[in-house]
Amino acid sequence: MTVVPRWLLPAQLAALDGRPAGRRTARDWAADAGLFAFAVIMAIEQAAAYPPPGAEFVPGWLVAINPWVAGPACLALWWRRRFPLVLGVVMVVALSFSASSVGAAMVAGLTVAVHRPWGRAAAVSGSYLVICGYYGLFAEPPGVERPVLIASLLIMFGGPLCLGMAVRARRLLLLGLRREAEVRSREHRLELAEAQRAERERRLELAEAQRAEREHRLALREARRAERERLAREMHDVLAHRVSLLSVHAGALAYRTSQAAAGTGPPVDASEVGGAARVIQDNARLALDELRDVLAVLRDGEPAATRPQPGLADLPRLVAEAEAAGQRVHYSVGDEVARPGGAGPGGSVRAQVQRTAYRTVQEGLTNARRHAPGAPVRVRIEGSPGADLVVTVDNPAAGAGGVRAEGGGAGRGLVGLGERVALDGGRLEHGVRDGVFVLSARLPWQV
Repeated sequence: MTVVPRWLLPAQLAALDGRPAGRRTARDWAADAGLFAFAVIMAIEQAAAYPPPGAEFVPGWLVAINPWVAGPACLALWWRRRFPLVLGVVMVVALSFSASSVGAAMVAGLTVAVHRPWGRAAAVSGSYLVICGYYGLFAEPPGVERPVLIASLLIMFGGPLCLGMAVRARRLLLLGLRREAEVRSREHRLELAEAQRAERERRLELAEAQRAEREHRLALREARRAERERLAREMHDVLAHRVSLLSVHAGALAYRTSQAAAGTGPPVDASEVGGAARVIQDNARLALDELRDVLAVLRDGEPAATRPQPGLADLPRLVAEAEAAGQRVHYSVGDEVARPGGAGPGGSVRAQVQRTAYRTVQEGLTNARRHAPGAPVRVRIEGSPGADLVVTVDNPAAGAGGVRAEGGGAGRGLVGLGERVALDGGRLEHGVRDGVFVLSARLPWQV
C-alpha cells in the first residue's frame, strides 16, 4: 500500500493525520504560488493590450484604473483558502472595473468550487460570465467570430468551475472513506475491547470456579476430618467404659490368683473364677454390641433398630455397672429432673442432649476408675426447663488423700466430650478444685 507524504496533501486532508486545521502544507504553498503567478501574468498581458481590438466603446477612465484594480485583486488571492466565498464576491466587483482581473477571477471561481457547494460556485462563475458577456456580445475583434468568442468565455469560467467541482467531489470522497475507516476502526476497537472484557469475565468466572472447587475440596476435607473425629469420639465413648470395666475385673482376678499362688491369700475357688469370667464375658459382649450400634449409626445416619440410644433413664444401670466393678458411686438427681415429665424417659429434654449427658457421666466414671481407683465418686444431675441441665461428676484428684493413679491417658476423651457438648450448644468444664477433680457439663434444656 502506497502512503502519500503529508506535505503532498492539501491541508483539508492533512488535518486528518493530526496536522493543525487551516495550516497550509508545502503542496498548498506551491499551488497558491502557481495560481498567483498565473493571475499576475494574465493581468500583465491584459493590461498591455487594453482595450482589446474591437472594444473602442470602453471609456478612458476604465482604461486608467484597470491596472490599479488588477493588482490588489491578484494580491487578494493569498487569502482565498480562508475566505473563498468573500473573495469570489470581491472578484465580481474587481472584474466589473478591470478586465485585467480576469485571471484572478478564474482562480477565485476555482477556489469557490473547491471549498463551497456547487450552487454557490455556479452563482459566482455565472456572475463572471454576465460581466464578460457584455464584451462577447458587443465587441467585434478582427478575425474572431462571435460564437468562438462566446465559447472562449464559457471555457474561461466554466473550466475552473468544473475542475473545482471535480476536486471537491474527490476530496469529499476521500474524507468520507477516511471517516468510514475511522468508524470501522472505532467499531473494531470497541469489538476488541468487548472481546477483552469478555475474556476478563471468562477468566474471572474460571477463577471463581477454581476458588469454588478449592472451597469444595476444603469443605469435603473438613467434613471427612469431622467424620473421623466423630467416629473416634463415638468409639472412645463406647469402648473406654467397657474396656475399663474389663481391665478392673481382669486385674482383680489376676491379683487374687497371684495372692493365692504366693500363699498370702485364700485360694481362688472355681465359682469366683467363673463369676469373674462371666462379668468379663458380659462386658465384652456389651462392648461389641454397643460398637456395632455406633457403626450402624455412623454408616446409615440413623439409630440402630436393635438398641435405643442411651439417655438419662439409663444412668442408674450405668452406675450399677460401676459399683459392680468396685467403684463407690453416690448418685443423686434434682427434683426437676426426677419429677414426672422432667428429664426422664418421655421428658422435655431432647434425646441428643440426654445422650450427651449419659456420655458425660460415662466419661467421668471411666476417668475416675482409671486415674483414681478406689476413690469415691459423686454423680449429680440437676437443672430446670428453660435453663440448663447440669451434669456433675467429681472425685478426689489422683494423689490426694492416698489415692494412687493408674494408667496415663492423653485426655482425648475429654476433648471429644467437649466437642460433643459444644455441638449441643452447651459448655464443658473440668479441672481440680481443692483436691477434687470436677467434670461438669451444662446442656440446654429447652421447654
